[in-house]
Amino acid sequence: MCRFISFQAKVIGAMMCWPRNLQQSLLRWLLIVSALAVTSLSAQAQPRDQSAAAGVQVHRDIVYATPAGQALALDIYQPVRQGIRGPMPVLVIFHGGGWLINNKSIMQQMAEYVATHADIVVVNADYRLLSANFNTTRLYQIVEDAMGATLWVQHNIARYQGDPTRLAVTGDSAGGHLAAMVVLGGQNLSSQSFTSRQPGFNPSYLPPGATAESIQTAGGIRVQAAVLSYAVFDLQARAFAEFETAKNGFWAMGKVSPRGFFGAGINVNSHPELYQALSPQWLIPQASSRQLPPQFVHVGSLDDLTTPESARQYVSALQQAGQPAELHIYPGLKHAYLDNGCNSYFNQCFDRDAVGPLNDIISFLTKTLNQHLQ
Repeated sequence: MCRFISFQAKVIGAMMCWPRNLQQSLLRWLLIVSALAVTSLSAQAQPRDQSAAAGVQVHRDIVYATPAGQALALDIYQPVRQGIRGPMPVLVIFHGGGWLINNKSIMQQMAEYVATHADIVVVNADYRLLSANFNTTRLYQIVEDAMGATLWVQHNIARYQGDPTRLAVTGDSAGGHLAAMVVLGGQNLSSQSFTSRQPGFNPSYLPPGATAESIQTAGGIRVQAAVLSYAVFDLQARAFAEFETAKNGFWAMGKVSPRGFFGAGINVNSHPELYQALSPQWLIPQASSRQLPPQFVHVGSLDDLTTPESARQYVSALQQAGQPAELHIYPGLKHAYLDNGCNSYFNQCFDRDAVGPLNDIISFLTKTLNQHLQ
């Protein structure tokens, strides 16, 4: 924690030499990201017991892939209460943090709540951050981690009494973007990944003997529902808003220098098609060509990071394409209300502010996933 504060002080000191408008922009980001980071540090400092809640068995830190030598792990929250019959539906969670900070621990309370209050196996997954491997990770590789985690769950969750044919993905903020990309990009798989101007995704995990092409031929990565929590829907718009520059305080909190999502020499002006390929808003198909699973989209009415308007635009585009989607805007809530504990900057606490939305999410998942009972 002391190291975090010292680093923040150095950033603020350096800002004194910057133009005033840049100072103000980054200071606002520092305040927001500091609150998110402190919440994350608190979550990591207080690990909960393996039996996280009554009637839930927790299997922690199961490695699902090791891309570029980095082990990626997930936690499985398995309901073990009396009366559970047969395989249960599954929910996979991806945490937020601007693709630059946090890890799965910040979604621990959410995972516990869902597994405790519903007969749903919950998987809470890590992924690479942009800062990983000496700040060389590309954003499309993070999407490939999310796809790999989803594939791992589909091929292994039966061992934990999960039903791989009733699978939902969710995430908040940057994690919501990843969940949306699993839904929208899971049928665009290629071993070539983003090495050409016709990009596809090569999941970080593939079942033994499988390739991206064989998964694609078999129908790609398909899920039965998605819950997108105050998510990022248009990466191209974020890039035009200077998300790849020092004006985005997540770079400072990730302790790395700002850069493009795709590395040196590639930007939104020279390669707009790459940014669009990672933007859910740009990938929505007509239902007549491909039916998407039902999507539950929600956001706080006071969220100025991932705004209600951006959520409305995404849901409107889905509905105009004939895709099933519903939008929930929660009055008085800001950003990150599903994160662990309390956030003093947003004046929000999980126990007070997350429970209502989570109960709505559980109702949606129960109704939607039980329709797929075989």
